[in-house]
Amino acid sequence: MSWRKITMKFSGMCIVCNQKIEANEIGLWSKGQGVKHEKCDKVNELMCIVCGNSAGCLQCEFQEECNRSVVSQLCMCKRCSESSDPFGAYQQSVKKKFHLLNLKI
Repeated sequence: MSWRKITMKFSGMCIVCNQKIEANEIGLWSKGQGVKHEKCDKVNELMCIVCGNSAGCLQCEFQEECNRSVVSQLCMCKRCSESSDPFGAYQQSVKKKFHLLNLKI
């Protein structure tokens, strides 16, 4: 589903920059994705391979070195990387999303 420009009826949190979007402010909304600022729409944001939410590129410790247009799109968000078994979750997610690879994990 594509992003739709809306006037916010309630305040919310931008999925790209994690900053508040106030009520009556213009934002972009997508069903199942959330809302984001218009200015954040221009940011090339990766999605977390495990949970599907924003990977948090703007807060990433590797932001200065990362070229998001050429790196793997299989990134993890900070929350998933701090889980009890992040590598196991990553493996299972890749196996599930790319079942045609027939990975033996």
